[in-house]
Amino acid sequence: MFLNTLTPKFYVALTGTSSLISGLILIFEWWYFRKYGTSFIEQVSVSHLRPLLGGVDNNSSNNSNSSNGDSDSNRQSVSECKVWRNPLNLFRGAEYNRYTWVTGREPLTYYDMNLSAQDHQTFFTCDSDHLRPADAIMQKAWRERNPQARISAAHEALEINECATAYILLAEEEATTIAEAEKLFKQALKAGDGCYRRSQQLQHHGSQYEAQHRRDTNVLVYIKRRLAMCARRLGRTREAVKMMRDLMKEFPLLSMFNIHENLLEALLELQAYADVQAVLAKYDDISLPKSATICYTAALLKARAVSDKFSPEAASRRGLSTAEMNAVEAIHRAVEFNPHVPKYLLEMKSLILPPEHILKRGDSEAIAYAFFHLAHWKRVEGALNLLHCTWEGTFRMIPYPLEKGHLFYPYPICTETADRELLPSFHEVSVYPKKELPFFILFTAGLCSFTAMLALLTHQFPELMGVFAKAMIDIFCSAEFRDWNCKSIFMRVEDELEIPPAPQSQHFQN
Repeated sequence: MFLNTLTPKFYVALTGTSSLISGLILIFEWWYFRKYGTSFIEQVSVSHLRPLLGGVDNNSSNNSNSSNGDSDSNRQSVSECKVWRNPLNLFRGAEYNRYTWVTGREPLTYYDMNLSAQDHQTFFTCDSDHLRPADAIMQKAWRERNPQARISAAHEALEINECATAYILLAEEEATTIAEAEKLFKQALKAGDGCYRRSQQLQHHGSQYEAQHRRDTNVLVYIKRRLAMCARRLGRTREAVKMMRDLMKEFPLLSMFNIHENLLEALLELQAYADVQAVLAKYDDISLPKSATICYTAALLKARAVSDKFSPEAASRRGLSTAEMNAVEAIHRAVEFNPHVPKYLLEMKSLILPPEHILKRGDSEAIAYAFFHLAHWKRVEGALNLLHCTWEGTFRMIPYPLEKGHLFYPYPICTETADRELLPSFHEVSVYPKKELPFFILFTAGLCSFTAMLALLTHQFPELMGVFAKAMIDIFCSAEFRDWNCKSIFMRVEDELEIPPAPQSQHFQN
């Protein structure tokens, strides 16, 4: 009687409501997946419902034994998502701003420039700056968001005293050419060197003087490095190499600046491959952190030995020689460290200006590397051809799931989020590994599509769909009744004849 009293409007409302609800669930699931990389329903079921239902995670039995390992891996994952200062970052006034003038696009994101402001406050200021008027003005200038306000503050500081950090700011942001920037950096070197020598003599007189000396050391190293980069930009590459070598000898403990990456790029420009190999022998060590520059430069040197005579057809017939195998393994190692680089080197994806900060193993690091090193790969005959033939084979070697890794630690899952913050919006961020859609998103999409189709059919043919729904319910109910009736009859016969239970063959089931 209940089914007979239902009208077609009920079925229209039922299917329409279910379609709307499943559609909302699908939209929420898709948004949650895009933001956090996992399904909300799966996360809730694994984290909350499974323990309530008595389920035990496969790894829970070993929690007491592996808690330290888990915490170490978590710390490692967080550390690998750390954003680093780009060793080859460009000059804002002479390069980034010129790009904006020509294209009308902003090559730097607010997040990237905010990180640079934090770096400047860390390296170029100290707690005693309020005692010196010029340094107090610059301490406020590094916090200023408006570029013109920063430049005005730097000029104001220079009116009071010869301030090295004021010259740095003007060289970075006001100078419109590299030559102008180099001139300002030379003035900064003169002022910074005097401050460094004075603080060096007083560094042991207390913590305040020690902090001043640390700040003056950072300022001096920064100035000399940027002067070397200016010489490299202006074509005086040998002079730049000498300045970088002297800087590394004078301050060997300041490895955080990664000056060796600037040196590698300059030596590759000179085609001094023996010197490049010597630098790699020192910095491509298992105990030192890797980078795309280290891994891909090592691959380039090994590819250089065989790339001019390499032929994929000949290699498939006779197999790879020892030198070719070493080159291929080096390429696989580099691609596993950063899989985004080959598409830029092979010009399968367009380059943009590199950001001021990079994420190791991310798209931002790939852009920063390829922007300066593409010319070096093109200069080696056949190197790009060897890379083109072999780089995709890396992904067959990486075990699945990707959390295991092969030659390096597992690939971080936070790279996409950080790269989207570092890279401008007009650039399509390269993502690896590709996120697979969870089951519940696919299930919800199918459910939404099915209910939407039912709603449409019910709206167009309400009487026909009502008859169809009643028929399906009658069939389902009658089938359930027949199944229950047959089972009860068999159980009654077994009880009366005392038939022992036996394995049911296909004939018995029939």
